Amino acid sequence: MARGSREVLTLQLGHFAGFVGAHWWNQQDAALCRPTDAKEPPGELCPDVLYRTGRTLHGQETYTPRLILMDLKGSLSSLKQEGGLYRDKQLDAAIAWQGKLTTHKEEIYPKNPYLQDLLSAEGVLNSDDIWRVKSIPNGKGPPPFTTTTTPKPVIPTEGSIRVWSDFLRVHLHPRSICMIQKYNHDGEAGRLEAFGQGESILKEHKYLEELEDRLHFYVEECDYLQGFQILCDLHNGFSGVGAKAAELLQDEYSGRGIITWGLLPGPYRLGEPQKNIYRLLNTAFGLVHLSAHSSLVCPLSLGGSLGLHPEPPVNFPHLQYDAALPFHCGAILATALDTVTVPYRLCSSPVSMVHLADMLNFSGKKVVTAGATIPFPLVPSQSLPDTLMQLGEATPWTPLSACGDPSGTCCFAQSVVLRGLDRVCHTSQLTPGTPLPSPLHACTTGEEVLAQYLQQQQPRVRSSSHLLLTPCKVVPPYPYLFSSSLSQQGLVLDGPPTGAGFPFPSLRSSGEHPSARGPLLLFILEPDPGRFGQRSRQTRPAALGQLHGRWSGTG
Repeated sequence: MARGSREVLTLQLGHFAGFVGAHWWNQQDAALCRPTDAKEPPGELCPDVLYRTGRTLHGQETYTPRLILMDLKGSLSSLKQEGGLYRDKQLDAAIAWQGKLTTHKEEIYPKNPYLQDLLSAEGVLNSDDIWRVKSIPNGKGPPPFTTTTTPKPVIPTEGSIRVWSDFLRVHLHPRSICMIQKYNHDGEAGRLEAFGQGESILKEHKYLEELEDRLHFYVEECDYLQGFQILCDLHNGFSGVGAKAAELLQDEYSGRGIITWGLLPGPYRLGEPQKNIYRLLNTAFGLVHLSAHSSLVCPLSLGGSLGLHPEPPVNFPHLQYDAALPFHCGAILATALDTVTVPYRLCSSPVSMVHLADMLNFSGKKVVTAGATIPFPLVPSQSLPDTLMQLGEATPWTPLSACGDPSGTCCFAQSVVLRGLDRVCHTSQLTPGTPLPSPLHACTTGEEVLAQYLQQQQPRVRSSSHLLLTPCKVVPPYPYLFSSSLSQQGLVLDGPPTGAGFPFPSLRSSGEHPSARGPLLLFILEPDPGRFGQRSRQTRPAALGQLHGRWSGTG
C-alpha cells in the first residue's frame, strides 16, 4: 500500500494506447531499476502513485502497475490475459467429471525472443510448473543480477514487433487485462471502427460489470486516490469506449481528477477515404464526449493534422523516427507523457490532478494541447541561462497535439517541466565581475531561471514550472531514435562523437541508450481554440516539454 502517496489509477484503452502504454510502463520500470550510484539524483518521483504492492499465492511480494487495459481479441500475442506473476497450475479447479474429455486448444503464438530473454532474467519456471519470481528488494523493481557476468540482452527489432505486448517488459496483475472478445484486432471483418460501437460495448452488462469490478478492486485498496488517467485511442471505436468509461468514472467517483490523453498514430494514407472519415468522426465525437466527462483532455499525435488533409509528421531536430511505425510513435509520445505527468507524481509538493486541471481550464474549455522538445538543446559547455538566452523569441517546443496553427490564439496558462539537467548547469558559471549577458544569468537557482524565462517570454501567462534532476530514462526495448549529434548524457555535441553513427553502435554498461540520462522536456497544456485540420506552423528546435491553456483571440 502506498504510504501517504496520492494514488492514480490508469485506464489504457485501445491498441495504439497499448503501444504508448507499453513504452510508458517500460520507462517506469527502468526508473525503478535505477542503479544505486552517488551520481544519481535523489528520488523526485513517487512510484507508489502508479504502482501497487501485492503478494502472490506463494507469499512473494510483487509491485505491479495500478492499471486496467482493454483491447480486442488477438491483440495479446503470447501474453496471457491473467499475467504471469500469479500463475499456479496446482491451484486449477479440480475436474469432477469422470467421463471422456475432449480438449480444444488455440494455436500458441510464438513468444518474442526479447520477452524470452527477459523472463529468463527475472524468474524461473520450476519443475513443478510453478512460476517463481526473483525477490523484489524493498518491494520495487527486479534485483540486480548476482552473477559476475550479465548475459547480453536481446534487443527487439522493428520487424519483430507486431503488437504492443511483444515488447512489454512489465508484469501485470491478473485484474489488469480486460479483453473485448466480440471484435477482432486483425482482419477486415469484426473490427471496432466507429464511436457508436465503442459506446455500445460498455452498455452491455458483461463488459460494464467487468470494468466496474476491476475499478472497485483497485480503488478500494487506495488510501488517497487523487484520480484517474485515461490513455485512449481517438481514431477508432475506442474513443466511444473511453467516453463511456469517463462518464462512469465521473458518476461513481465525483471530485476525483480525470485526465484523458487522446492518442492518435502518425500520418494516415489518402487512399482510404472511408477509414479517414471514420477517423475524423471518431476523433471529433471522442473529444466532445471525453471533455464533457473529464477534468482535462489532451490529444497527442505526431501527425501534423487531425483533419481530412494529412500533414507531414512533426520534426524533432535530434530524433530520427519512422512515423508509420506505432513502435516509434508510441515511444516518443510515452517519453512526452512521462514528463508531462510529473506535477502529480512528485514526492514532495505535488500538484494534484484536480488542481492542475483547474489551472489550465478556462471558461469550461477542457481541451488542452501539448508540446515538447526531446532532448533539450544544451551543449556541454553551456548553462541553462546560456541556452534559454540563445533561443531568443523562438518558441522552444514542438507541438504534439496536431491542432493546427496556434497563431492568433492566446495562451493564458501553462504547466512546464524541465528535467534531466545536472545541477551544475542550472545557473550561470561566469566569473564574478563579468558583465551579465541577460537577467537570467543573475538568478541564483535553476527554478528561478526557468520561471523568469517564462515570465519574459509570456508576461501575461500564468505559469507553473518544475525543474527536475531526474532524467527520463530510456533503455531497451526503446527504439534507437537519437542522432549521432547527442552525447551519452543527451547533450548536443558540436560534432559527432568519435566512432559513433546512427543508430548508435553500442550501449552503456547498464543497457541504456546514449541519451538515457538526457531528455529535457518542456510540455505545454493549453485550452485549444478548436480549429482542427489547419496547417501547422513550422516547428522550431526546442528543449522543453509543456502543457498550455490556450483560448482563441476571437472568442
